[in-house]
Amino acid sequence: MLEPLRFSTHHGGARRRERLLDFSASLNPYPPEWIGEVFERAKELSQRYPYYEDLEEELSQLVGDEITVTAGITEALYLVGILALRRDKKVVIPRHTFGEYERVARMFNARVVKGPNEPERLAELVDRNSVVFFCNPNNPDGKFYDVRPLIDVVEDTNSLLVLDEAFIDFVRGAKSYESENVVKLRTFTKSYGVPGIRVGYVIGFSEAFRSVRMPWGIGSLGVAFLEKVVEDKFDHIRKTMPLIWKEKERIERRLNLKSDANYFVMEVGDARTVVEKLRELGILVRDCSSFGLPRHIRFSVRKPEENDALLEALEKVLDV
Repeated sequence: MLEPLRFSTHHGGARRRERLLDFSASLNPYPPEWIGEVFERAKELSQRYPYYEDLEEELSQLVGDEITVTAGITEALYLVGILALRRDKKVVIPRHTFGEYERVARMFNARVVKGPNEPERLAELVDRNSVVFFCNPNNPDGKFYDVRPLIDVVEDTNSLLVLDEAFIDFVRGAKSYESENVVKLRTFTKSYGVPGIRVGYVIGFSEAFRSVRMPWGIGSLGVAFLEKVVEDKFDHIRKTMPLIWKEKERIERRLNLKSDANYFVMEVGDARTVVEKLRELGILVRDCSSFGLPRHIRFSVRKPEENDALLEALEKVLDV
């Protein structure tokens, strides 16, 4: 008989059919103007198997590295498990970060060691042949780190750094570091504001990842979306990021917070109580208890009028 694995996991995004302004999922609030064309094209493609090797090659040229298309970063994490994890393998993870790293590691019976979020101190925990998971910018605090200490240590110890760059498009002037001991995970979900279209990609170890990924994993909708991304040449990102940065800076000034990404973490005392009070005002934010931060909430940057509603609600609930 098959027994379920007992892991707790929680992600942002509204789950009920409620009329709420959703700040719990950190997405680009400006979806592409051409998104309707994607759904029309998907209807045409749904009558055949969705092969996308040519699109993968075109996307590689756009990115400037050989990439492997996956069904979002989530599939990529599970492929890392297949390729790099096993029983008692040492896995080093920051204490306050995306919970899926630990979940995947424990599914493969790896030995999880948690440490500080700062790369210099986390690097002290890395032994030979370890696997390190690191999110940059980090989720939930939005800080963009200099990860060179981690790159140095994985090179010195023949270890692997799994660098989750899901939110890197939101970081102004972000630098992504290169190494033969690093695999980088990226997604279109966040920067295009389309969480229901599960398309991402991996930079590094392409032959290995392609050997274990699921055939036709992204489906006709994902292929149709990739066609438009290649045609668009990331122009949508270039157009919308300045709008988000402007609003992010306004929220920073108003609330005296700081983030390098498109979301903020804020200490509020009893996070669950605050989340419920904001929900009553029509605002959905993220309780950070699953990140090990039960006194904090996380909320994203949305359009100006939506951010005004958030600021007004926070003022009522927290008197900020």
